[in-house]
Amino acid sequence: MLSLDTKNTEKIRKQKLNGCICVCNMTRDSRSECQRAEWWVAECLMTSAIQEENRMKLTMLGTGNALVTECYNTCFVLSDEYGHFLVDGGGGNTVLSQLKKAGVDLMDVHEIFVTHKHVDHIMGIVWVIRIICQNMKKGTYQGEANIYAHDEVIGLLKDMAFKLLNKKETQYIGDRLHLIEVKDGEEKTILNKKVTFFDIGSTKAKQFGFQMIYDGGKVLTCCGDEPYNECEEKYAKGSDWMFHEAFCLYGQRDIFNPYEKHHSTVKDASELAENLGVKNLVLYHTEDKNIKKRKELYGAEGREYYHGNLFVPDDLDVIEM
Repeated sequence: MLSLDTKNTEKIRKQKLNGCICVCNMTRDSRSECQRAEWWVAECLMTSAIQEENRMKLTMLGTGNALVTECYNTCFVLSDEYGHFLVDGGGGNTVLSQLKKAGVDLMDVHEIFVTHKHVDHIMGIVWVIRIICQNMKKGTYQGEANIYAHDEVIGLLKDMAFKLLNKKETQYIGDRLHLIEVKDGEEKTILNKKVTFFDIGSTKAKQFGFQMIYDGGKVLTCCGDEPYNECEEKYAKGSDWMFHEAFCLYGQRDIFNPYEKHHSTVKDASELAENLGVKNLVLYHTEDKNIKKRKELYGAEGREYYHGNLFVPDDLDVIEM
C-alpha cells in the first residue's frame, strides 16, 4: 500500500504489482489523491488475481500408455472460469480418485470428450457416466452433461451403459446426460470457446483429436495418442500448444518397439513440433519403466530437436496455459 509522506515537497512513489505501475505525487495536502491511488493499486491487484485464476489450466490426470502400472492412463482436464473439459477417462475408476486428488469435483464437470474406443481411454468414462447419473438421481448434480465422440465411440458407450448400469442410472441418458456424435471438422462451443473435432487418420481404431481457440486467439491442438498425420496440419501448424504422444525415448526404440505399436518417440514428436512451429509441446502416453527419471530423460532428448517450451508432466501436474 502507498503511505502518506509527511515530509515536505513533492515526492514520487512507484509501486509495481503484477505489472501495474502506480505513480502518485504526494504532498501534505494530497491525502485524497493518495487514497485514490491506494484504491487503484488494490483494484490492479484484484484484477490481476482474477486474471490469474481464470487462465486456462491443464491438469494431467494420467500420463501413461495402456499397460502402465506406475502411473495412470493418459487423460486430462482443461479448466478455466467457464468450467472443466474432461478428455478421456483412462481404463477404470481410478479416474475418480485422480479427479479428487486434482481438486476437480466431478459434479462440476459438464463437458467431456472421448478420443477413441481403446480400453485405456473409454472404460473410465463408463464410471464417469455412472457417477454423474447417480448424482442426478440424488439431486447433487446440477444441470446437464455432454459427452462428445465420433460415431463408433458413441455407439459403444450407449451399449456398455445400458448393459452394465441399472435403469435408475440409465434413465438420465438422453435426458440430462447427452451422448453427442461429432463428425470430422465439426465445431462445437465448449467452455465458451470454439472447439473443432477432427479425424487424426488412425491406422488402428478410428480416433479424433481437437483444436480449441481460447484466450483471444490462442490455439491448442490435441493430436490424440498416435503419430501425426498430414491431415492434422491445418489444425496443428503454428499452435500455441500441442499435445502429442511419445511412447518412449528414440534411444530406447529397440526396447519398447513403438513403431510396431503405431506410436512415436520423444525425438519424433519433438522434431514434429519444431517443424510445425509449435510454441509449447506437451508429451504424454508414455511407458513407465523410466517413470522416476522420465522428466529428465525425455526432456534431454526432446530439447535436442525442439526449441520451444517442452513439458513432460507427471500425473496430477498442473500447467498454466
